[in-house]
Amino acid sequence: MLIQRIFAAIILIPLVFIALFIAPLSIFVGIMIVVAGLAAWEWAQFLHLTNKQSRLVFSLATIILLSLLYYFPMTIVAKLQLFSVLLILAAAWWVVALVLVVSYPITSKYWCNSVIVKLLFAFFTLVPFFIGMIELRSINYMSNTYTGASWLMYVFVLVWATDTGAYFAGRSFGRHKLAPKVSPGKTIEGFIGGVLLAIIVSLLSYVSGIFAINFSTYAISSLLAILVSVLGDLTESMFKREAGIKDSGHLIPGHGGILDRIDSLTAAVPIFAVLSLYLL
Repeated sequence: MLIQRIFAAIILIPLVFIALFIAPLSIFVGIMIVVAGLAAWEWAQFLHLTNKQSRLVFSLATIILLSLLYYFPMTIVAKLQLFSVLLILAAAWWVVALVLVVSYPITSKYWCNSVIVKLLFAFFTLVPFFIGMIELRSINYMSNTYTGASWLMYVFVLVWATDTGAYFAGRSFGRHKLAPKVSPGKTIEGFIGGVLLAIIVSLLSYVSGIFAINFSTYAISSLLAILVSVLGDLTESMFKREAGIKDSGHLIPGHGGILDRIDSLTAAVPIFAVLSLYLL
């Protein structure tokens, strides 16, 4: 399994780099719409849409929605206001998600059989993720196409550092379960190890002088993105457990599906975006 994960990472990391730093913004938007569409295909399982036709309809509906959000003719100011509202609502959703994870399975009876509620969960997970990706990628795009790409790569690295630190710290020192009813394999020691490694990466990145942002905004946005990335992972684990599935898909060998790879990013990206761009 570890060999498969390493091999897949060797292929995926260059593709991410190309999408961020080489593809123009218009192509990047298209890539993100496709990624969200694939994620929606897998999310359909949480809605108990098991046949291919239903899953395809849900996936296409997501693609159409995101396309309308980005391409629908409106003023730049109106679009930015809409995006900011959706990102702020996403922050509220992740507070709700924290409550659901901590209280699982006691509170699951209030949402597990409601398609409407789970559709709202999907909306506030996938749509703000898309918006956050585009908003961060668009930073100073007209003057320097690499600025936003660097910011996005930074968030990616924070999430990867958290995941990597948690994996090795958990294997070496893990004794106490973090959320046994949601994800029995995760430990408090792994969580602490992942957060500490990500904080070190964050501090080193700031000292390098790459990012022109005041330290308080940088620190708060980074720390909350690190913490909420773990919540994103746990939330998807909760949905998978409720749906009775182990992996969201099998597209990526050793990693599962698209959702299994972006679950942490669906939380970290919009939270980092809304804090660094709008709230702090």
